Amino acid sequence: MSLKANVEAGIKQAMLAKDKTRLQALRSIKSQILLAETEKGGADELTQDAEMKLLTKSAKQRRDSAEIYRTQGRQDLEEVELAELAVIEEFLPKQLDEGDLRERLLEIIQRTGALGPSDMGKVMGVASRELAGLADGRAISSAVSALLNNTNA
Repeated sequence: MSLKANVEAGIKQAMLAKDKTRLQALRSIKSQILLAETEKGGADELTQDAEMKLLTKSAKQRRDSAEIYRTQGRQDLEEVELAELAVIEEFLPKQLDEGDLRERLLEIIQRTGALGPSDMGKVMGVASRELAGLADGRAISSAVSALLNNTNA
């Protein structure tokens, strides 16, 4: 079942359950899907890769907003963002933990032949493609940087 069909089914369930937060998050996802479909020139369905990018971007926006609200002392708004983030994460694949991420990145570093920090761009290009939706871009970047700096030392 496509992401769009799953989201539409979730919207119906949220409406029946009168779950406003879940409904708002699902409607936001559906809106982004519809916008992406019309941007592509009217494609009927998004590819699975495009769906993951859309969800990852949406999750990142929620995380960033929650962080901003937390630093500003707006706990009420932070809670809304975190609740919507939880709904979005239901549609994303399980995130890699730190150990698994490090292991996968070490494999990528070996495959690309990276020797030090100067090869970060080469490693990040491959890692970003292969680990899309499995880890946050910021986490990937900091782990790659740490690994490349350690291999050089």
